[in-house]
Amino acid sequence: MGICAGGAIPIVPGDNSNYVEGESRYIWMPDGDGKLHLVDLHEPADEEAIARNGANNQYWLFTRQNPNNAQIIVNGNSNSIRNSNYRANRGLKVIVHGWNSNGNSAMNPLITSAFLAVQDVNVIVVDWRSLANSNYITASNGVPGIGQHLGNFLVWLINTGGGNWNNVHLVGFSLGAHVVGNAGRQAGGRPARVTGLDPAGPRWGGNSNALNRNAGQYVEAIHTDGGRLGIFDRIADGDFYPNGGRSPQPGCSNSDCSHGRAPDLFASSVRTNHFVGRQCSNIQQAQNNQCSGSALNMGNAVISKRGPQYPHGGDLCQVESLDYALDPDGLSKEFNG
Repeated sequence: MGICAGGAIPIVPGDNSNYVEGESRYIWMPDGDGKLHLVDLHEPADEEAIARNGANNQYWLFTRQNPNNAQIIVNGNSNSIRNSNYRANRGLKVIVHGWNSNGNSAMNPLITSAFLAVQDVNVIVVDWRSLANSNYITASNGVPGIGQHLGNFLVWLINTGGGNWNNVHLVGFSLGAHVVGNAGRQAGGRPARVTGLDPAGPRWGGNSNALNRNAGQYVEAIHTDGGRLGIFDRIADGDFYPNGGRSPQPGCSNSDCSHGRAPDLFASSVRTNHFVGRQCSNIQQAQNNQCSGSALNMGNAVISKRGPQYPHGGDLCQVESLDYALDPDGLSKEFNG
């Protein structure tokens, strides 16, 4: 790999076109505002920061009574539940951001507003910025601890404030997908549904701490930048590959844009449930948009691998009709590409 004459900054194409999973040392990664950062995958981790990790998690509650102003639920403080708009008879949606992001990053209000538009639910946004804003290696190594603390929080919340695990849905983007994977396993796989939005790829291929099928009753992954910023391999009960699951996605010219399509597509699926996948015989069919099996909606909230509506475990789906998704204002727009 070439080095610029003026110093030790490596020459890495901004579209990550030269990145090879498991081999390349450097990759461009976006933060929660879409700004790119060059990440050294050999950079040492800050072990002290990792040791503090999940205890700093914040849990922000949004409901139809407070759709824009968070109420803070404090782990272990039952009064923080009683004094909030949390209601045990509602479903619970949990949203977890990725690297170099926080609870205010664009994906959180995008998905929160989509949920509240169609369902009267409790939405909890997990802010784990204290570790997420460390270097990528530190944040990545701290993911299991963040997820375990989240899992313990959810057990406490339901035991203390009430609720039904069959109405719990965890959603995580990038590193956040592996956070919800660990949270679901910590909670004994009881969440009804766990969704990974382009689960982070660098350092996560073959990692036992990655999102997997044991995280919930039904686990799905939406792959939009597979092999670069996201994992391409099947890791869930249902693995969805919009437009082949790789970069460039429609309307995108680079890897970070394709990576960020996953939250957009998911938020749109919550509002409209109109993305139809076709079951694939193998991952090559998914990548090449050649699947012709039975139809399965991406983002269908009633699917369960333990119920009658889910036909097979470990399906791959090529997703069709991906011309539209939602912008942060909730307005439909076409991705021209």
